[in-house]
Amino acid sequence: MTPPTPEDRSDPTDRTDPNKPRPRKLRPVGGYRNLRSFQVTTIIYDATAAFCDRFISGRTHDQMVQAASSGRQNIAEGNRAGGTSSKSELHLTNVARASLEELLLDFEDYLRQSRLPQWAKDSQEAKAIRAVGWRRKNPSDPTDPTDPSTAGDYARRDLYAHWLDHDDAAIRANALLCLIHQANYLLDQQIIALEQEFIDGGGYSEQLAAARIAQRTKDRSDRSDPSDHAFPPCPLCGKPMSLRTARQGKNSGKQFWGCTGYPDCKGAVPLDP
Repeated sequence: MTPPTPEDRSDPTDRTDPNKPRPRKLRPVGGYRNLRSFQVTTIIYDATAAFCDRFISGRTHDQMVQAASSGRQNIAEGNRAGGTSSKSELHLTNVARASLEELLLDFEDYLRQSRLPQWAKDSQEAKAIRAVGWRRKNPSDPTDPTDPSTAGDYARRDLYAHWLDHDDAAIRANALLCLIHQANYLLDQQIIALEQEFIDGGGYSEQLAAARIAQRTKDRSDRSDPSDHAFPPCPLCGKPMSLRTARQGKNSGKQFWGCTGYPDCKGAVPLDP
């Protein structure tokens, strides 16, 4: 018997066949470079490293640079981890927020111990830096390649060069404090959104189970085999239901049947006692 040629062999893992449907990730990730929190913390990290190289020495130098790096890196790691774990994404985003809070205190300590002034929130200098952030958030023409607010990391940092490259350490430190406050606000909003997403849609395991149930239902429908009734249908829309756990309210911690079409359908059935 003539052995099959490589062309005759079928590889179910082959992704090069254009006729095969490409698998889709249940929870796409990887867009952290477009997050404003990541972009701002990149500026903070670079400017903190330059500040410390010039004005700080010893253990405090390493501590501040590490805190700035942790703020940036954990945003990226959390975004990637979100593909398989909502809790990991939320945890790492909180770590980023805590690292920036540590860095904030370090810069405040530097100004206080050096007897240098700290800008008030409503000072003209602080307002000027916030205005740059506002222009970045609302560019006049997002498609304009010459607009530095829509360019890469170098161009974004250049928007703050007047303050971050200043010879006066107080101006640099205060500018960084303003940017850290902005990053903290962005991360607070990000954490709130992640918490609400977890409450509304459940964690990765729940979504994976719901997708599996939906696929099994489709397979049964294709085979015209209604024999499997392990998962009750939703009383509102008829879709299969999955086992969920209440995360808030008087029934927190209790399990119930929830519609796999959530949040479009909010059908729910209590478990039999």
